[in-house]
Formats: sequence, C-alpha cells, structure tokens
Amino acid sequence: METVVLKPLLHRNQECIGIYYAKHTGIEKAIRKLADLKWSKTQACWYIPLTETGYHALVKILKPVATIDNSALQQYLQTRKKVTATLPDTQKVSAAVINPARKPLALSPAWQLSAANLAALESFVQLLQLKAYSKSTIATYRNEFIQLLKLLKDKPVDALTVEDLKRYMSYVLVKERISENTAHSRLNALKFYFEQVLVREKFFWEIPRPKKVQKLPKVISEEKILEGMLKIKNLKHKTLLLLAYSAGMRVSEVVKLKIADINSDRMQININHAKGKKDRVVTLSKSILPYLREYYLKYKPADWLFEGINNKEHYSARSAQLVFKEAYKKLGLPAQCSFHSLRHSYATHLLESGTDISYIQKLLGHSDIKTTLRYTQISKKDIGHIESPLDRVLRKKLI
Repeated sequence: METVVLKPLLHRNQECIGIYYAKHTGIEKAIRKLADLKWSKTQACWYIPLTETGYHALVKILKPVATIDNSALQQYLQTRKKVTATLPDTQKVSAAVINPARKPLALSPAWQLSAANLAALESFVQLLQLKAYSKSTIATYRNEFIQLLKLLKDKPVDALTVEDLKRYMSYVLVKERISENTAHSRLNALKFYFEQVLVREKFFWEIPRPKKVQKLPKVISEEKILEGMLKIKNLKHKTLLLLAYSAGMRVSEVVKLKIADINSDRMQININHAKGKKDRVVTLSKSILPYLREYYLKYKPADWLFEGINNKEHYSARSAQLVFKEAYKKLGLPAQCSFHSLRHSYATHLLESGTDISYIQKLLGHSDIKTTLRYTQISKKDIGHIESPLDRVLRKKLI
C-alpha cells in the first residue's frame, strides 16, 4: 500500500493537517470526500483544519487505501501540549488520539520556540481568555504573536524595545509583504502583549499603522442570487444559503443557529453571541418558511439547525463556504465574491428597495453607522440615476 504522510501545517494563520503522498488515484479519490479539504499551492499538498473530528474523518477514509505515517503530527502535538490548554476549543486535538509512529519528521517552525517565549505565549493567551476575548480573536492574536516569536529564536520577546518592534514591522511589511489588514492584526496582538501582559503603558504610541485599503463590498445582483439558488439540488445546502441571504447573516451566524432560534410565531430569528458578543433579532422571511419546514421534516435536526457530520456539532463555516462556491462558480461572478457577499447583497438590496439606513444598521448588527454607510457607495438607488456629463453633451449635440 502507498504511504500517506500527515504533517502539521500553518496555513494563513490556521493550524492544519498537510496530506502528502505520491500521485495515486485511489488516495486522491478517497480524500476528496472530505468537506473541508483544500489545496495549497505553496506547500503543494492537500490539507484540512487541525481538529480532532477532522483527523478521525481523515484516518477513516485513508485506512482502506494507504498506510498512514503521522509521526510528524504526533511530535507536533506533544510539543504543543504545553499550550494546549490555551487553545480555542475548536482547535484542540488530543495527542492521545494519534498513535506514536515512526521516525519523526521535521516540526513546523511555529513550535520551535525557546522556553521563555513559550511561557510568554502561554501568558499572552491566558490573559486574552481571562478578558473574555472571542475564540476567533484569540486564535488570530495568538497566530500573529507566533510570527514574531518564530523569528526571535532564543532571544526573549520581553527584551524587545520600541525600536526593535519598529524594525520588525518594517521588515514584515517590506520583505514579507504582509497586507495592511494583517499588519493591523499583528500590531494589535503585539500591543496587547506589551501593554496588557507586560503592562508597558502606551508602548505602541510611536509605532505608526499602515493605512488600510478601503474596499467596497462585493454585491451579487438579485437575478444572479436567484439563478445560483435554483441550481442547488441539495435541500440542506439550498435552505442554508437562502436563510443566510434572507436575513443578511454572517456564515458563522447561520451555521450556529439552533432550532429554538427560529420563531415562526413572531417571524423572527434570534442570533445569539454574534460578532462582538452581541445578540440581535432579524426578520424571518415568509418565503423561507416552506424550505425550513421541508428541511426539518427530511433531516430531523435535534439541536443545531444545520448539523455537522456526527450530528453533535454544528455545520462548519468552511463547509458552508464550499457550498456557496459550488453553487455560484459557473455564474461568472468576480473572484472576490464569497459567502459574505450574500450579506453585502442583502444590505444593498434592502437599501435599493427604500429601507432606511438606520434599520439596515440594526439588522446587520453594526455598532457604527459608518460601517453600514458603505453600501450607499454601491447602491444603484443613489448612484444609478446620476447622468454622466458626456451623455448630456452628446445628447445636446444630437438634438
């Protein structure tokens, strides 16, 4: 049998399992059944998020067709064990679930940290948790902090000065060419460590922030929305996308809905613990009710409205994104369109139909009206009626 090597992989600040093997049709066909499977051009391998559920699903699929070498993953998890308690629950993987294997392969450099810097990482994540930061924020800050720790090697992070950090940020912006958004996340993480963990007051005042690129939301027309939905045969997938668009929900919000959150008596959807740990209520569309009822009768979910593989977890955000991608890939949409484009489209279509911007702000859960006002820049209601001076000039000439 062919051997498949499973290695730890840090891809776009997310811990993943890299799947390496010689070209083999049987293995390729088997792993393509995984919902969260993606291809990395830089690593030249398939990969999935590093979760216990994902690992077990991968092993189950591979066992009949290949020999599995998970020694690199085993060593990685043992090294990571010191900080496992500080990880978000969705990223926890017990080293005990993976059997010790053959000669260890090279570890990811993310975990080749000195004892002092590993302790700094523990303190950093622990304080984030004590301050009740969201799991996604903790994961982002932690991974951004690790990028600095990897470069330091044996030099303690606590010894860095403001000038050191200026040089570091200049290096990652110029040499590594990180984006403006990544630079802001990196600075936020470092600011938290030096000002909150080490209590160095106003330590980051002298470090300038790069200006963020102001990108306009990507909107899908009502016609394209409908065309994409009609192509979906799977009832679960269709209901999920329709529900997300009908209420302008984020992907993380729609996959975490519970049956009890749908109130058909009041025609409302309760969205709990959304971005910023805020609850909100949105309108339940009359048109979505028949789909929800048909879906409920067919799938019989117990708790989560959209259940995952084992029915104990909710449907993953990544799986929902893949559903969107599959439904809309042949419609000629811009490459930047994503699941979140359904939310942008919802807001824009409401604005174009005459809904007051303050109501849209509440429905989307924006704390600042400036965030909602972005949609006025792309709404046909506001700019569609404006006539170009060229049109006026040419019309006069023709007359």
